[in-house]
Amino acid sequence: MTLHLRPRGALLAVALSAALGTLAPAPVLAKPAQTAKVDIPFEEFTLPNGLRVVVHTDRKAPIVAVNIWYHVGSKDEPAGRTGFAHLFEHLMFQRSENHDGEYFEPFKQVGVTGQNGTTNTDRTNYFENVPTTALDMALWMESDRMGHLLGAIDQAALDEQRGVVQNEKRQGENQPYGQVWEKLNRALYPAGHPYHHSVIGSMNDLNAASLDDVKTWFRTWYGPNNAVLVLAGDIDVATAKEKVARYFGDIPAGPSMAQPKVDVAKRETSTRETMTDKVPQARIYRAWNVAEVGTTDIDQLQLFAQVLGGAKASRLDQRLLHQDKLVDNVSAGAYSSQLGSNFMIMATVKQGVDPAKVEAIIDEEVRKLIKDGPTAAELARGKTAFRAGFIRGIERIGGFGGKADALAECTVYEGDPGCFRRSLKVINDATAADVRGIGAKWLGPGDHTLVVEPGARVALAEEPSATPKPFNVPAVDPKYSTLPSQIDRSAGVPQTKQFPELKFPQLHRATLKNGTQVILAERHDIPVVQFSYEFPGGFTADQGRKSGTANFTMDLMGEGAGKLGALAFADAADMLGASMGASASLDSASVYLSALKENLAPSLALYADMLRTPRFDQGEIDRVKATWIAGIQQEKVNPNAVAMRVLPPLLYGKGHPYAIPFTGSGREADIQSLTRQDLVDFHRDWLRPEQGTLIVVGDTTLKEIVPLLERQFGDWKSTGPAPQVKATVDVARPAKGRVFLIDQPGAVQANLFAGQVVPSTLDAGATRFDIANGVLGGDFTSRLNMNLREEKHWSYGARSSASSTLGQRPWMAMAPVQIDKTGEAMAEMRREIADFASGTEAITAPEVTRIRNIQTLSLPGAYETASAVMGTISGIVRYQRPDDYVFKRKAEIEAMTPAQVQQAAATLDPNALTWVVVGDLKQTEKEVRALNLGEVTVIDADGNPVK
Repeated sequence: MTLHLRPRGALLAVALSAALGTLAPAPVLAKPAQTAKVDIPFEEFTLPNGLRVVVHTDRKAPIVAVNIWYHVGSKDEPAGRTGFAHLFEHLMFQRSENHDGEYFEPFKQVGVTGQNGTTNTDRTNYFENVPTTALDMALWMESDRMGHLLGAIDQAALDEQRGVVQNEKRQGENQPYGQVWEKLNRALYPAGHPYHHSVIGSMNDLNAASLDDVKTWFRTWYGPNNAVLVLAGDIDVATAKEKVARYFGDIPAGPSMAQPKVDVAKRETSTRETMTDKVPQARIYRAWNVAEVGTTDIDQLQLFAQVLGGAKASRLDQRLLHQDKLVDNVSAGAYSSQLGSNFMIMATVKQGVDPAKVEAIIDEEVRKLIKDGPTAAELARGKTAFRAGFIRGIERIGGFGGKADALAECTVYEGDPGCFRRSLKVINDATAADVRGIGAKWLGPGDHTLVVEPGARVALAEEPSATPKPFNVPAVDPKYSTLPSQIDRSAGVPQTKQFPELKFPQLHRATLKNGTQVILAERHDIPVVQFSYEFPGGFTADQGRKSGTANFTMDLMGEGAGKLGALAFADAADMLGASMGASASLDSASVYLSALKENLAPSLALYADMLRTPRFDQGEIDRVKATWIAGIQQEKVNPNAVAMRVLPPLLYGKGHPYAIPFTGSGREADIQSLTRQDLVDFHRDWLRPEQGTLIVVGDTTLKEIVPLLERQFGDWKSTGPAPQVKATVDVARPAKGRVFLIDQPGAVQANLFAGQVVPSTLDAGATRFDIANGVLGGDFTSRLNMNLREEKHWSYGARSSASSTLGQRPWMAMAPVQIDKTGEAMAEMRREIADFASGTEAITAPEVTRIRNIQTLSLPGAYETASAVMGTISGIVRYQRPDDYVFKRKAEIEAMTPAQVQQAAATLDPNALTWVVVGDLKQTEKEVRALNLGEVTVIDADGNPVK
């Protein structure tokens, strides 16, 4: 459950890092294969009560995406009632009249995947992917909360979710730059405009929300005639008609609420303001109010944004990152909304640079693009980027941004489920003159610039609450009717007794002449092929080297290769619609490619250059090094990131391979001292083809792909002796608990972390421990979250997890809590962990059943995407698992008993926890010390004691 802050919309590519180098001519590439046709076929129908239903059939997995959009968002909130749309989204996940208990519970029992709800300015949506055999349950639940919720909403439920939402608000504001969007909303839109206030609303209005208010909100907006239901996946329209009529047909229509008139609020005068925040760098936000969703203008502005600042080699990146080296990142995007959209440029300014200098260059580059328009190459790359993004997006049937989302969004905003076809055509047909003209039309005077400068965090004052206006609810249109009731709701939720069979692609294997093992899983649902060349080492290979070497080296591999400098390399990839990158994790390193099938051969040629001959140009190293160090400084002011920097060294002790910042960024002094030779040496030593495994997932066959791989990699040979990963040595837990405090002055939340080492992923009991952790904190319905979020509503969410590692795993429990509940929340976390580990609160059979079902019944839908398949194959390789591992693991979980899970819970020792608390020391230290959880030490963001 979450909200989407304005501005919203999809920014196709954000240039977060680019590289310095001479822009060389694009390489001569092989003639592309025939362009594949991409689409989302659909059928639709409407019930007599006005519920509009869109159906898309996709049989690749035995799951159905259920996605329902209600055409109501924060724009529809009367004065004095801000935050209602989002608050009600939370209430929809409580009990309904015919289901007593958390809304999630029946879904967890059938293996739901991707379940959530979101609110933005214009709509509220709810979605889940369920096994095909559980569709009746899902439709019963969705229809019960649409037609039978009012009697279940009571004051306790309202108070509970009000507290959760207020902690969500605190959590957002507690982040660096976390108050920006509220500021921008107020500046871009005049008071009284539906977009003037934030989606999450004000604390005062949330506190003032009454039970009658929220019930009126439901009656007003949650009728079937104000909703669009999309069913996508293993379903056809005939089945959909029968089931939807059965479950939704008897729900009466609500009033026909008029939508606000389009009001772009185009501004004629440029304005600016400055604010301070506890951040290490200034950041510039420049925004224009532009055309609404569904217009040719907003689609063409997307293309303008792509050329200006939406790609690694875009104009702003070339100028500000590469040429003048004034920023650490810059991006541009057009974010579409119903009443009017935003065009946004964001730039994080290097320390010591005057933001005014960056602003002047932004102005200059915008004016130049408006004056001259894009080049033919820029236009072609931008169009390819949009098409490639659409192709990759429609691999998923549901969840954020999948096919169901695309169909629902088009239906709600434009009345046509296939509106994406129009947008794609607008992009494809756009000329340079179109792009130039659209910039001139919208991106002149009228922008608002907000500059966030380092300094004290000043809490953003709430605007005075307006006198609440009554809800004006019209009568129901008599054109709507209902169908006779076809179900007896008193019988309860339909039970799912059969489940789809787990299927995992067959793994095909080959060995290249260079010694690399190739593993292929065929997936022919979209014309894309993904590759991951995986090598041992990762962060652990930094032993004997400077911290951060592995990750820094991998990151630099994409900044120019072969004959192409960084910008030329990025241009070549964009022209092909290819996505490439390299990264390291604790125990491995990988180099990734996602290639359109039509451009497979030339994409592989670029990929081979990146793997075999990265340039490591000194200019690139210097530029990225400065940005990298700035990123470390950003981590130190982010509550979660700073904890991930200091907690691992506390758990593992100095000298251990895992005693490093888990962000992978290393330490500033080490990064600063890195030389080009350090990178060359790491690449030579650790990216050795004979030690590599190349995982391929997608639209190809072994017969087709092996010759292409041999052509690019067959003669790749290692040089020098092969290093070996040093075996990790087990470390002892501390004799007693320890607490470390990090001061974050002015914080409105405390971020609590409790950690401990547990046995390796290779341990025979690892799966049992994972199931035990699921009971404690590994799921929304787990003990920690139910306590701190749902019962106490002190937190937006509490969880626990154990990373997969070859050595001892780091187990962590974490919760952001309101600052005045720091001590009480820590005491609750400690009690929950102790009762769990000791068996004082024994793990119950229903708890084990719930986590078992989550882990096993979700498997038929878990491999919907190629990336999910690739991730599992990667684990098979890294942990030396059999090819049928997913089936063996499923069988192990199904046979697990509560006694075995309780035994695994005893792995944890509540008396030897290492705590890290990030918050305002003036408000937390006294409470924490009074708990007597162990010796208390105040440390800085580098983990050093503060005297």
